[in-house]
Amino acid sequence: MPINSLLEDALNQPAIGETGRFRWHATPVGIAALCRQQNAPLTPPFEDALQEALQVGLDLSREEREFHQVSQGLVLLFHS
Repeated sequence: MPINSLLEDALNQPAIGETGRFRWHATPVGIAALCRQQNAPLTPPFEDALQEALQVGLDLSREEREFHQVSQGLVLLFHS
């Protein structure tokens, strides 16, 4: 199953937390931060996500990161 399909399925499940800019989801491939902004920024806001992740009890500073565009919007994915 392609990663975007896995992410979209996981984003349809209840969030594990919400912060000012992101909705947080546990997915089969890692922790996903769905950007809540209507217009995606030009560069993925990884630093903002790392700071806001702490608000929901997640320290993602040592995780690998990547981004994906799915139908719900821009997703920042953190994984080991």
